[in-house]
Order: sequence, then structure tokens, then C-alpha cells
Amino acid sequence: MKKSFGAQMIQHGVTAIVSASLMLVVKNFISGEKKIKQRIPRRYGIADDQFERSMSQLLGPPILGGNRITRLENGAQIFPAMLAGIAGAKDTICFETYIFWSGKTVVCFSMALSAKAREDIKVHVLIDGMGCDCVEGECLRRMREAGVEVEIYHLHARNLTNVNQRTHRKLLVIDGRQGFTGGVGIANAWLGNASTPDQWRDTHYQVDGPAVAQMQAAFMDNWMKTHATVLHGDAYFPLIKEQGSHRCQMFKSSPLEGSESARLMYLLSITAAEKSLKVGNAYFVPDDLVTETLIAAVRRGVLVEVLVPGEHLDSKRCAQDIPPPLGKAAAKWRANLRVSAHDVSPKGDDHRRSMGFGGFGEFRQSIVPAQ
Repeated sequence: MKKSFGAQMIQHGVTAIVSASLMLVVKNFISGEKKIKQRIPRRYGIADDQFERSMSQLLGPPILGGNRITRLENGAQIFPAMLAGIAGAKDTICFETYIFWSGKTVVCFSMALSAKAREDIKVHVLIDGMGCDCVEGECLRRMREAGVEVEIYHLHARNLTNVNQRTHRKLLVIDGRQGFTGGVGIANAWLGNASTPDQWRDTHYQVDGPAVAQMQAAFMDNWMKTHATVLHGDAYFPLIKEQGSHRCQMFKSSPLEGSESARLMYLLSITAAEKSLKVGNAYFVPDDLVTETLIAAVRRGVLVEVLVPGEHLDSKRCAQDIPPPLGKAAAKWRANLRVSAHDVSPKGDDHRRSMGFGGFGEFRQSIVPAQ
């Protein structure tokens, strides 16, 4: 029986809606990059020079020596260190963040950045349009009036296909010589020392040394996309002398490019681990390949410790319980796999530590690995 004209139109309309919905999902949540599907063969250990050479070439920027890394825990240490860095700036400040929520923390940062702009310091601020709840607020107005260049990353999506293209980068670069990165957002939720459920726990790192130039380059990536200008010269990329003994590498990722970089870093590091592997991440959602790689490390005698958040976390998608395959591994190799509800910086064999603001799984990631 032939369908009526009206029924055909309804069918075509439903098909169009379903197709458009699928396209939006693909554009917003699925990277166009090819994804690693096969286990990486183990050909060297983490202490082997080949490990560093491979990481330098496969992840993009080279691993640089001469850095000093200072670990900062919770808002009680993080915010004073960042504000001190801003206060000490002599030439430039480049600041990028996702969360920028109204409150006294945002007031403190906006006043500090405004004060430096009034001293004729070049101050550039990039805030995500979804992570900021005060786009039209007093704090951003104050900064602009003081001379701060403020850009909002994707405040209004050009169309629905890029609504999920956010910047989750958390970067503060002072004079091109000192950098801060990690997981903290600019909001009252991070105040204090995580002594109550209302105070969020997080880790940030202060970096002094040649790797800061790579952090500055990561900031410039989104700055050029929003402000359409290039910041360069000695005020942004000075010659940096060695400041310490850490060897570091900063690589960036985004929904459109480099989204596999952090996953590759994890896979290479787990595969090369020889004695111990500590994995702590607030967003621990390993896919099948990462899970298989962790289990393979356990089987060859590596002490694998996985630490995940407890009941107080900001995403229901994040694992509080170990995935079943890892649970079975823990039962079989009980001495080699321990699970606890806490988080630390992941590291392997005391040779390599990753730090930054990337999830362990299907999340957009950008991480500073350090030896």
C-alpha cells in the first residue's frame, strides 16, 4: 500500500532529525583522529634511553632538561603561589583557565591581574565560555578597564557541531620563564586544604626552566584561535637558563587535534614500567586497551597501585570502583595490585611522573610529564 504524501514527509523529517542528531554527537564527542587499537609491544624499559627518545618524537615537543618542579597541594598552597607569581611579573602574564566562578577567589585574581596591567605589564587572559559564570560580571569588566586583554573561548558556539569544543587547559605563564599547571580551577571550591567535603582536593605544579616555553606555546595555541594575534619575542619566549635537574615535556591536546597524545603517553609508560606503577586520577575511566596494558604490567611482576576518588567527586562517570578486569587481576595477583580511594600524581619506577589536567580515559587531555 502506497504511503500518503503526509506520511512520507513525516518519515523524511524523522530521518533528517535522527541524522542531524548523530552528526552532532560525532562532531562534539568523537575525535576524528585514528585511535590506537593494538597493544604496544614492549621493547625497552622506562630507564632505557630509547624510552625518552620515543616519547620526545612521538608526542611532539622534546623532553628538556634543567627544570625545577615544585608540587603545590590544594588551594592553601596553590593560590598563594600563583598570586605571588602574578605579583612578581615584570613583562608579561599569560593566563588560561576553564573554571572561573564568581566569588572571592575570582575577585582576588581579577584584582591582581588588573594591578599588573596598570603597571604596563602585558596581561592576556583566556577563559572558557562554558566554564565562566561571570562573563558579563564586574571582575571581567574590571580587568578590561585596567588594560587586560580578555578573551572568552567559544562563548557562543558558531553552530551546534562545536558546542563541546572547550578549553580545559589551566595555564599561568609569568614572563615566559615561570609556569603553573595542574587541575585547579579559579573558584572558592578549591579554597582551604581539602579538610572538608566542601573543599576540593587538587594538585598544581610550579615549573621553572626551559619547559616553560612549551607551556607558553600551548597558551598561544588557543590565543591565536580567539584573538587572532601572535604574541612572540623575548617578553614571551626568553632564553631560559637551567633551574633544576628535572627533565620535562609539555604537550597539548584538544578535541580536534592531539587528543590521542595523552593516551599514547600512558600506554608507552605503562608498557615500559619495570618495577612499580602508581596511577592516581580523579577521572579514571580506562578503556579496554589501557586496562589490558595495566593487567599485562601486573603479570610481568610490576607493582601496580591504582588510586581513585572516594564518594566526593564531581562526575558520576568517573570510576570509584576498579573496573572488573582489573578487579580479577587484583584477586589473582593480590600482592601486586592495590586499590585505594585517593589520588596522587601517576609515576612509574621513580623515573617518570605525569602531571597536569588530563583524565585517565576518554577525556580530552593535556599533561606535563616529568622525570
